[in-house]
Amino acid sequence: MINPAVQKVVGFLIAASSLMMIPPVLVSLWYRDGTADLFLVCAGILLLTGLLIFLPVRTTTQDLRLREGFLVVVVSWVVLVLVGALPFVLLKQPVIGYVDAMFESMSGLTTTGATIMTEIDTLPRAVLYYRQQLQWLGGMGIIVLAVAILPMLRVGGMQLFRAETPGPMKDVKLTPRITETAKALWLIYVGITAVCGFAFWLGGMDLFDAVGHAFSTVAIGGFSTHNDSLGYWNSVELEIIAMTFMGISGINYALHFTAWRHASAQAYFADPELKVYATLLFGVSLLVSMTLFIGGTYDSLGEAFRYGSFQVFSALTTTGFTTAPFHAWAGFVPIVLMLVAFIGGCSLSTAGGMKVIRTILLFHQAVREIRRLIHPHAVVPIKYGGQVVSTTVMDAIWGFFFLYIASFVSMGALLTATGLDAVTAFSAVAACITNLGPALGEAGLNYATLPDSAKIILAFAMLLGRLEIYTLFVLISPAYWRG
Repeated sequence: MINPAVQKVVGFLIAASSLMMIPPVLVSLWYRDGTADLFLVCAGILLLTGLLIFLPVRTTTQDLRLREGFLVVVVSWVVLVLVGALPFVLLKQPVIGYVDAMFESMSGLTTTGATIMTEIDTLPRAVLYYRQQLQWLGGMGIIVLAVAILPMLRVGGMQLFRAETPGPMKDVKLTPRITETAKALWLIYVGITAVCGFAFWLGGMDLFDAVGHAFSTVAIGGFSTHNDSLGYWNSVELEIIAMTFMGISGINYALHFTAWRHASAQAYFADPELKVYATLLFGVSLLVSMTLFIGGTYDSLGEAFRYGSFQVFSALTTTGFTTAPFHAWAGFVPIVLMLVAFIGGCSLSTAGGMKVIRTILLFHQAVREIRRLIHPHAVVPIKYGGQVVSTTVMDAIWGFFFLYIASFVSMGALLTATGLDAVTAFSAVAACITNLGPALGEAGLNYATLPDSAKIILAFAMLLGRLEIYTLFVLISPAYWRG
């Protein structure tokens, strides 16, 4: 039997998701692209479906425990991905199958940026806007947004926040109440988006493109309104703006909140994760740029730094914007870009990947084990930010790392069984589980030519990466269902 509290939340979210069809309707009417009716039909379907699920249990006051929190997160994401695919399915031109539509919706909501669209420039304006909006809504996590309004449903929110929030340390609250925390995060998120959009507009984009790219930049999604992504404009100014806001969005949002609340940048300078994140951004940018220049990919050092550093920022933050066909670059540079995506951005950011903080702690653990081999009786604690990291946290990180790599290898092997070559298969899984988007080989430009079975596996990889492994594996565990 379905838990009434779970049914209540899911029904409410489906009904509320009808509202995300209203902005595309307004865009369609403004540009007269003929898709307003399509989005209105979708809104009606979602509202009716959500109410049919919500109304029978609307009076329930049952508390939501942590175990139900995991179920709500996964079910809500899956349901919202499926209903989010409706506009793509109902679109008359181009004709999109449901697997492709589900793939595009999953890519949008998980901010992956992998696409099956081959002629993006010809899509109706409302559909283009809808793709960008999907990423923006998924950026901070639809469930975190819902946490801010769950009190009106009298359902506890902290359980959902702990199940959804990225990063290994999830119990630190920015404010005394979890709803205030969610609202604070969204306030920062909206503010950064507005500033980013204004910067793009000043940089030369029209208003439509500026808003759309602000959505995908701050969400670290990577969808664009043009086939050539940011390369469409061939503008150094726009690339610098994008790099700036990709870098900002890859930073822990708790630091943004603290800096804003205290009107001081001190929090940024004191954070060890941010120091490593910045070092990786600029260090790998230097490595890749010099390699491109020395290898002859670009004739001038300026061009090598321009294109190389942009792709590093895009890859490490797992945004997925492109200004050059990096999948066709010679040498080890494409592999380096895929590898840095595994690291990803900071914890509690909109970036994907394993997160910088986990990489730091895994490195310290490896160093400690080497020191123990030399000094078997030495007590060598792992410290982060001057404090000793508990064995519970380290155990969780090692478990996460194993499941992450095992999932990557397993799904890569499954993709080869669908007929894909090894480069395409493993790079596509890497791009999807890290929520990067662009891959190598056959998936270098888009994922349109991949078989449906491969797209389903990759969609699962996107969700697995977005919910950071554990949330999904908890539900697979028999112990969860035994209670």
